[in-house]
Amino acid sequence: MEQTATFRDFLKVIFRQKAVVLTSFFTVVIVVGIGLLFQTPVYEGKVKMMVSAEKQVESPYYRELIGSRNIEVTLSQSEIVNSNPVIERAVRAVGLFERPLDYEVNFSSPLKRPFIKWQAKLWQKKLSKVPEEQRRGILFRLAVEDLKRHIKVEPIRDTNLFTITVRDYSPVGAAILANVVSRSYVIFDLQQQLAEMQLKYGEKHPTSIQLQDNIAGMIKNLNGQPLPDVEAIGPASVKIVEQASYPLRPAGIPKPLTFILGVLMAIFLAVMLAFLFEYLDQSFKSPSEVESVLGIPYLGAVPKKAKIEAFHNLADQLFLVMRDKKIKALQFTSALPEEGVTNIIANVATYLAKTAGHKTLVIDANLRNPAMSKNFRIPESGGLSEILEGKINFEKAVKEVAQNLQVITAGKSLLNPVTLLDSSMMQEVIKWAKEHYQIVLVDSPNLKETKDAQILAGLTDGCCLVITEAKTRRQVVQASLAPLVAKNVQIIGVILNNRSFVLPQFIYDMV
Repeated sequence: MEQTATFRDFLKVIFRQKAVVLTSFFTVVIVVGIGLLFQTPVYEGKVKMMVSAEKQVESPYYRELIGSRNIEVTLSQSEIVNSNPVIERAVRAVGLFERPLDYEVNFSSPLKRPFIKWQAKLWQKKLSKVPEEQRRGILFRLAVEDLKRHIKVEPIRDTNLFTITVRDYSPVGAAILANVVSRSYVIFDLQQQLAEMQLKYGEKHPTSIQLQDNIAGMIKNLNGQPLPDVEAIGPASVKIVEQASYPLRPAGIPKPLTFILGVLMAIFLAVMLAFLFEYLDQSFKSPSEVESVLGIPYLGAVPKKAKIEAFHNLADQLFLVMRDKKIKALQFTSALPEEGVTNIIANVATYLAKTAGHKTLVIDANLRNPAMSKNFRIPESGGLSEILEGKINFEKAVKEVAQNLQVITAGKSLLNPVTLLDSSMMQEVIKWAKEHYQIVLVDSPNLKETKDAQILAGLTDGCCLVITEAKTRRQVVQASLAPLVAKNVQIIGVILNNRSFVLPQFIYDMV
C-alpha cells in the first residue's frame, strides 16, 4: 500500500536539506539587502495636464486634436513632452547641466557612494581631455538624456487628461522639475500657436503680441515654484490642471516592505530547492524507502553516533529473524565498499556471545580487504586462507576473543580469492561452523566490485544487506542485488547504517 506523506515527512525534507535551505535563504536575503542598499530613494513630482485644443487661430493641428481619440492624443503629447525643445529648455532653466556628476552621492547609502564617485571620476577623466566648450556641450546632453529617462507620461482613462511624472533623488527637486517640464511643454504649445498666428496675420497682430507676452510670462516662471492656478492654467491648448507638490515619501514599494517580501521569497525558494534536491537525491534516507524500493524487510539501524543500545536492539532483531527462518550461517554484505559491515558484525557478535550467551563464530571472508583482525585486535595470519589452502585445520584457525565468541580471520594468501571461496573446502568450513556453533556470522566483500559475495551467498543460509543512509544510491543497490535474487538467495533484510534523525526531538514529539 502506498504511504501518504505527512507533515512530519515534509519537515524531514527541510531539516535533511538544511544546508541547501540555509544557503539559499541567506543568499537571497543578502542579495535583496544589498540591492536595497544600492537602491537610492527617488521621489516623484506629478503634474496633471489637460488637452483642451482651445486655440487662438484655426489650424489643422488643433482640428486633429479635437477629433482624435484620447489615447492617440496622449501618445502624441508624450512624444512632445520628451522632445528636445521642451527638455532642453527645462534643463537650461534649472541648470541641470551644472549639477556635479556625483550628485546622487548626497542621497545614496554609504555602501553605494564609492561606486558613484568611481563612475564620476571616470567621466571627469574623459571630459578633462576635451576642450571647455565641448565639455559643456557633453554635460548638457548628458543632463538632457538623464532627464528624459526620468520622465513618464501616462493617460488618465476615459478623460482628456494625462500626467507628467518626473523622478529625482530630492523631493523638492522632483516637484520643481515636474513643474518646469510641464511649463516648458506649455511654452512649446504657445510657440506653435504663435507660429501659426504670425504666418496668418503677421507679428504685429494683437493676438500675436498677446501670445508673445504669455510666452514671456511663462518663461519668467520657469523656476518650478508654485503659481496661482489662473497663471498655471494659461491660454495654451494644453493646460496645467494640477501643479506638482513636494512628495512626502519615496516612490515605489517601501524598503522595509520590499525586504519582508524578499524574506518571504527566500523562504519559498529555499523550500522549493530543498524538495528539488531531495527529489534528485536517489540515495536511501529512511526505512520506508528501503522497504518500498527494494521490497526487503527493514531490520534496524545504526545511528551516526552509535550507542551500544543500538547494536543490542539490532542483535536481538537479527537473532529473532534467524531463529524464525532457521538460519545459522548469516552472510553480511553491502552494495558498495566502506559501508560499515565489519563494525556491525563485530558489535552484534559481541552482544550475542557475551550478553545473550550464544556460542558465536565470526568468519572474515573478505580476503581482499580484511578488517576483522584489526577490529578485535588479533593476528591476521593463520586464518581462512590457510584453511582453504589446506595449511592448517579448523581448530588452529579459530581465535578466542571472549566468552562464547571466536573468530576466524581472513588470513594471508597469494591465490585468487574467487578460487579459494568457490571451492569444496569453503563449503566444509561453513558446514563445520554450523555444526559447532549456534550462530555463524560471515563478513564478505561488497557486491559491486567482486563476485566473492555472490559465491558466499550460495554457501550460507541467508544474507543481510548493509546500506549507508544518504550515500548508497537506489539504482546501485538494485543492480547489486539482482544476481542474488536470480539465485534465489534468502535476503532476510536490510540494516541502515549511519542513520540520522534529522528532526529535533521536541519537533518530532509535536508533529
